[in-house]
Amino acid sequence: MKVVGFSFIKNAVKYDFPVVESIKSVLPLCDKFYIAVGKSEDDTLELIRSIDKDKIIIIETVWDETLREGGHVLAAETNKAMQALPADTDWAIYIQGDELFHEKDYPAIRTAMETHKNNPKIEGLLFHYLHFYGSYSYVADSNVWYPNEIRIIKYNPAIFSYKDAQGFRKGNNEKLQVAQIDATVYHYGYVKPPKILQEKFKNSSKFYHDDAWIEQTFPGDTFDFLEHVSELKRFETSHPKLIQERIDRLNWEFDYDISMNNPSLKKRFKHFLRKYLGIDLGYKNYKLIIK
Repeated sequence: MKVVGFSFIKNAVKYDFPVVESIKSVLPLCDKFYIAVGKSEDDTLELIRSIDKDKIIIIETVWDETLREGGHVLAAETNKAMQALPADTDWAIYIQGDELFHEKDYPAIRTAMETHKNNPKIEGLLFHYLHFYGSYSYVADSNVWYPNEIRIIKYNPAIFSYKDAQGFRKGNNEKLQVAQIDATVYHYGYVKPPKILQEKFKNSSKFYHDDAWIEQTFPGDTFDFLEHVSELKRFETSHPKLIQERIDRLNWEFDYDISMNNPSLKKRFKHFLRKYLGIDLGYKNYKLIIK
């Protein structure tokens, strides 16, 4: 079984992406790892080159800054990495620069790939998500955040990165048929020093919105965690080992009072359905075949 990884990145140093940890978290599962590295304002290219010269294959790219709508440039860069994948690939693992796999999930991931390798009904594997917010001690606990997403796909040239690279589709915009697996993606996109996070969002928002929206939504030079917060809960279990060094040098304060959570009745109902009955009424960019 041939398994490769793929991703994209730009300005990882400037915006403090844990991309080294992200890539290393999937390398034990991969024969090779393909990454589209956009022309950056920092040492991102050298950083990626330093990880694993035997496994990592770099595709140097230039982002199309004119794609200022819906985050389409992110999908375009993901597709550049996908197009480089060898045709004899069985499974392709996708990881973004602020996401990690947990080492405890490796057995379940390997088993799922072996189990569904020859099942023509399954085109991808669906992961649970933990979205960290403010610090490494809190995770999102509202239906605003997506609870699942595809992070492993079978090799198929007809599959492409969809919209802003959150998920995948194929052919004539068809959703992929997937199997849910007992594994989780740890998403750390909202865990950065407030000044870096504010700069990062001002930059990334230009691929979705105009300048007036950006200045209105992210005024000043420091991200206000409480201004943008949704419901949170304490994280009580273990992080991937690879992120521990970052946790140890956490250099900003964020303390959230759980009693501040005040979701609407509609949100409470959706949360109840998802948590206790396994019913998700939210947007799904996939067809769930096997739970």
